[in-house]
Amino acid sequence: MFDIFQLMADSSIFFVSFIFVLSLLIGSFLNVVIYRLPIMMQRAWQAECDEYIAQQHSTPAAINQQDVFNLVKPDSTCPKCQHEIRAWENIPILSWLWLKGKCSQCRAPISIRYPMVELSTAVLSALAAWHFGFGLAGFAAVLATWLLITMTFIDVDTMLLPDQLTLPLLWIGLLISISSPFVSTQDAVIGAALGYFCLWSLYWAFKLLTGKEGMGYGDFKLLAALGAWVGWQHLPVVVLLSSIVGAIVGLMILTVQGKDKSQPIPFGPYLASAGWLTLLFGDWFVELYWQWVLP
Repeated sequence: MFDIFQLMADSSIFFVSFIFVLSLLIGSFLNVVIYRLPIMMQRAWQAECDEYIAQQHSTPAAINQQDVFNLVKPDSTCPKCQHEIRAWENIPILSWLWLKGKCSQCRAPISIRYPMVELSTAVLSALAAWHFGFGLAGFAAVLATWLLITMTFIDVDTMLLPDQLTLPLLWIGLLISISSPFVSTQDAVIGAALGYFCLWSLYWAFKLLTGKEGMGYGDFKLLAALGAWVGWQHLPVVVLLSSIVGAIVGLMILTVQGKDKSQPIPFGPYLASAGWLTLLFGDWFVELYWQWVLP
């Protein structure tokens, strides 16, 4: 193990390559998390509701007969024929290409999103590792990349940003700020507080003016977490980037798909993307802005 770390410390190429391969494997696991975590949350909410109703009516709570369902069990199967996915069918990207994007048994199509999540996880993690190099900053940025990718796809699918992901990202950002790989602890704490307060205040202002909810509490927590990583100084960059990208993509979706303008669009993916870009290139964005404002 020491030899591997020594090789990564001595060779940036080996370090980036190691992160790329590792992140391919992690990307395969992230596909599981993206699919299963919302279902696990729904089951937990249902169990809590059943228990509450039983307490209110002074009746025994119904026994939950659902099978075990977590990030490990049951084993992955084809949703159509229930064929259990074997190890050689679960190799990131390669298995999908070998099977030509179809189940080996029933030939039902396998979504291209699975290899795309794996590939994007590997590429973005390798880029973060290359940018920061071997050390605490590099490993922390890779971990943040994994969490942000997971949150992005869950929010796209379900309009949820689970506390199980946003809160660890927040606490990890605050804890690593002790060593200041990105920002100082003071800047991280202020960034987290301002990040939450920024969207919280916008939420209530919009609700008081329109009577509608413009975003969810998960967005507040995600921006707070990002503030802990990039510091309060770069929060305007995150907000500006996410707003611009969100507006452009939102208009494209409404135009191309013809969706109702009142239909909610998840904001988490734009926050996550802007936060990741700011973590890596925040100083460059600020410098570019001032060059444009003060040529």
